[in-house]
Parts: sequence; structure tokens; C-alpha cells
Amino acid sequence: MNRNDLRRVDLNLLIVFETLMHERSVTRAAEKLFLGQPAISAALSRLRNLFDDPLFVRTGRSMEPTARAIEIFALLSPALDSISTAVSRASEFNPATSTSVFRIGLSDDVEFALLPLLLKRLRAEAPGIVLVVRRVNYILMPPLLASGEISVGVSYTSDLPANAKRKVLRRSRPKLLRADTMPGPLSLDDFCERPHALVSFAGDLSGFIDTELEKMGRKRHVVLAVPQFNGLSTLLAGTDIIATVPDYTAEALTAAGGVRAEDPPLDTQSFELHMAWRGAQDNDPGERWLRSRIQMFFGDPDSL
Repeated sequence: MNRNDLRRVDLNLLIVFETLMHERSVTRAAEKLFLGQPAISAALSRLRNLFDDPLFVRTGRSMEPTARAIEIFALLSPALDSISTAVSRASEFNPATSTSVFRIGLSDDVEFALLPLLLKRLRAEAPGIVLVVRRVNYILMPPLLASGEISVGVSYTSDLPANAKRKVLRRSRPKLLRADTMPGPLSLDDFCERPHALVSFAGDLSGFIDTELEKMGRKRHVVLAVPQFNGLSTLLAGTDIIATVPDYTAEALTAAGGVRAEDPPLDTQSFELHMAWRGAQDNDPGERWLRSRIQMFFGDPDSL
């Protein structure tokens, strides 16, 4: 196909195809694109004619892509990213007058401890924008970035979509939280004997602390697992329960009163907090502005 032949290709069809590849469902693709299911079905029919391939085969409730569809997607996705980047570079962004909607993903610790300061800055610079926050972790971040449901996310990350970009915002160390009135820091024996609270998105009863203790032939006893950091200090108040949290979260919790923080009685490695974003919006002026503010308020204070 030469460039003149591209005139008969509707770009909207390619957007539908990309969405179907992510969603594997006509219903969900219609919801994502704010279209009716008949419109998506009609677009799929045109796509099949265009590429002379079924593209998707229904298996149960899901639509599985054919080998040809997978091949097309591998070529098409970066091309659409390039088109999006070219268009975004031609636009301008003025935070003072913008009414843009930004959709970001934040892990619970980041939302609780770091978002308030960022929000104050955004309200001062760009009072007309709308910020939509989605809860993410290392499992949820990749599909939300790939589908475009968020443009940028902040969390610990592992695997990411091929076209995503990532940078380290800060390296944090854990802090021990306690609400009791016993003087002095806890010893390792005290640490292992005391009941522990754990913040776990998935309801797990173990974490990186348990891995470190296991290396030492030690164990702790987790008696409480909660899904979020907000309210943790209230839960610890009046009990002998302790919790191990990121240093920036400990700072926010101790500032509210009721708990104090100290270094845990075991050596632990620092862990990285990442910012990841869609490659298609790498040069978008509004997204670049937002990422710069995230870097400013979520990043390592020593790096500012």
C-alpha cells in the first residue's frame, strides 16, 4: 500500500482495532470509546474487509486475536503513538487557562502521603484542570497504561507496556510506627514478639520485612492487614501493634499525631518509587507539565 492508498483508511477504524486488542470485547470497547455496540461491530466488519482477515475469533466470552491481528497490532501501536505525539507537539498548554482532564494512577501510599502537596500546587497553577486518580500497584499499572485509562502512574513497578517510559522518583527506606509509650527503640526480639499491622492491597499477610526476617531465621506475627494507609495511626492508637511503612508515609502519619516513627531493628534495602507514563504522550505539553510537578512533589527531596 502506498501513501495515496492511505486516503481510503479511516483512522477511527485503527483506534477501534487498538481498543479491541486491549479489551478483547465489543461491549467493553464500546464503553471505552463512548460508542454503541452496533458501531463497534460495524467497524470490526470494515476492519476485516480492510485486512482480509477475521482478526478476532470468539472463544467463550472473550475475543482472541488471530495471528494476523497480533502482527498488525505490533506495527500499528507504535505508529499510532507517533501520530499522537506529532499532533500533541503542535498544541500548546497554558496551565492558567487549561480545562484539561488528567487521569493518573497512584499507589495508596503515594496518594495518602504525597498527593496533598501536589494538589495544592496544581490548584494554584491550573485551577481549571480536572484530576482523576486511579488506584494502582505493580499489577494494575501496566494494563491501565496500555489501555490509556491513565497517562501517568506513580508506584513501584516491574513489567510495563513496551511503549511506556519510566524513571525513579525516589529511593525510600522503611520506618517503624508505634503508638505505645514504652521508652527507647525496639530491639529485634521486641520487634519479632510484638503484633504487626500490614498494609496490603491484596490482603496478603507477608511482605518484604518477612523476607528479610527469614534470612535471619526470624519471624514476626501479623495480626492485622488493611488495604490503605489512611487511618493506620488511629488503628495503632491504644494498642501494642506496630507497623512498618515507607519513610514518606511515616512522615505524614506522625505529622497527624498519635504515633511516632523510628528505624526498624534490622537492615533493609531501600526501594524505588517509579513514575511511568505512556510513550505516546511523552512530548504532550500538558503531560510534560504534569510530570514535572509530580517530579517536584513526589521526588526525592535531596534531588530538588
